[in-house]
Amino acid sequence: MKKLKPSMRENRRYLLISGQGSIEKIFEQSVLNFLGELGYAQATPILIKRLKDSIIISVKREHVNQVRAAVCLSKGLMVKNASGTLKGLMKKIN
Repeated sequence: MKKLKPSMRENRRYLLISGQGSIEKIFEQSVLNFLGELGYAQATPILIKRLKDSIIISVKREHVNQVRAAVCLSKGLMVKNASGTLKGLMKKIN
């Protein structure tokens, strides 16, 4: 299988989201309520890593602001940091 050209790849950003309780469920519901099913599908949020009181989510670059707005409107969740690379985000955590 051939590799994709860099211009054809998806540009993704990583968000560190903190909160209490079942963060994944709260995150999914808040994004679905704010963006709807079509917006959720276009943003394609993917759970990358679960930490103690936070999660790392991968989102398409074009939809970062919309996902951040959805998280800010939810109760109990907060976007602590955003980064273009997972390595850069992990440096900021430690």
